[in-house]
Amino acid sequence: MKPMQEIETLAIEIAAAARKSFRALFENGEHYYYCTLYTTGEGHAPSISAWSWEALEMESTRQGDESETPGSTIAELIKWSYADSPYCCFGDENFDHVKQRFIERPFIADLENDEGNREFDLRLKAIELAMKMLDDEGMFAMNQLRESVCVLVEVMPPDEVNTEIALRLNRAESPVMQAWLAEAAK
Repeated sequence: MKPMQEIETLAIEIAAAARKSFRALFENGEHYYYCTLYTTGEGHAPSISAWSWEALEMESTRQGDESETPGSTIAELIKWSYADSPYCCFGDENFDHVKQRFIERPFIADLENDEGNREFDLRLKAIELAMKMLDDEGMFAMNQLRESVCVLVEVMPPDEVNTEIALRLNRAESPVMQAWLAEAAK
């Protein structure tokens, strides 16, 4: 199979899993500003995470809005954190098939540098294409205007490629993207 066909096939499978998870999540009627598919630097199968304004308010209240970092609130510290979201890995059971597909692919750590980089890039491109497919379907405009949502694909720990992908998936001039660029971009 050619690399572009591999990317598209994998993207369709990732999009199907993410579609189920995001749809189930959005049934709560909250207003989302951050939706991501994140992976690791080792190229593991992705998971979703998201933040809504309602969840951010509840979580910052739950943690006590004062931060140990001078001049920062808990809300400011967790606003763009996939891991701190109560919706991190939401609907992860929908990704079982995707996880199996990633396991069946070459193990990146066993590949030579160039081959490993190509395999990682292929996986990341598939994840990005999956989010673009969902975005094109109107997924991220379910409870809010699309322009108020930062749609992301992120590598953890944070990598510069996250910003490049964010700029491809979002309008750079949108207020939410400007906020993400100022507050979270690497």
